[in-house]
Amino acid sequence: MKNIKETIIGVFAVIGFVVIASGFSINNTTQEQQTIFEFETVTVIESLIQGGLGRSRMISGTVAIDYKESTTIRLEDGKKIKSDKKRSEIRTKAFEETKLLNFYNVAGIRFNNVATNDALVKSKLNEMSNQGWELFTVVAGVESADKERDAIFITRYIFRRPV
Repeated sequence: MKNIKETIIGVFAVIGFVVIASGFSINNTTQEQQTIFEFETVTVIESLIQGGLGRSRMISGTVAIDYKESTTIRLEDGKKIKSDKKRSEIRTKAFEETKLLNFYNVAGIRFNNVATNDALVKSKLNEMSNQGWELFTVVAGVESADKERDAIFITRYIFRRPV
C-alpha cells in the first residue's frame, strides 16, 4: 500500500513538473511574439540591356518617411479621407545610391560584372548585419516588355531588428 502511495505521489510530481515547465515555455513564446521590430529595405536594380546602356544601382533610404502622410482611407459608405500631399511632396531626395555594373556591354554578358555586383551587395549585407540587422526576407522580380530582350531585375532585401 505504501509503494502505491509513493508511486502515485511520484506520478503527480512528474505531471506537476511537466505542467510548470510547459507554462514557462508558453510564457517565453508569448514574449517572443510581442517583440517589436523596425524594418529596413535595400533594393538592388540590375539592368539587362544590350550594349551596356542600362543603369544598375543599389538603393537604400536614409530618412524615415511616414506612409500615413500619403495614404487615402476609403470608407464603407464610399467616402474617403484623402491625403493632401502631392507626389512631389512625398518624394525623398535623400537616399544612398551605390553604382553597380551592368550585366551587358557591347561584347555581351560580362560575368566579372556579375561577380563585382555580388561582392558589392555582399558588402552591404555584411554591413547591415554588423549593425544588428537580421536579413528577414528577400523578394525578387523581373520586368521585361513583351517581345523585348531588355529586362530589369529587382531584388529587395528586407531586414529587421528589435526596437
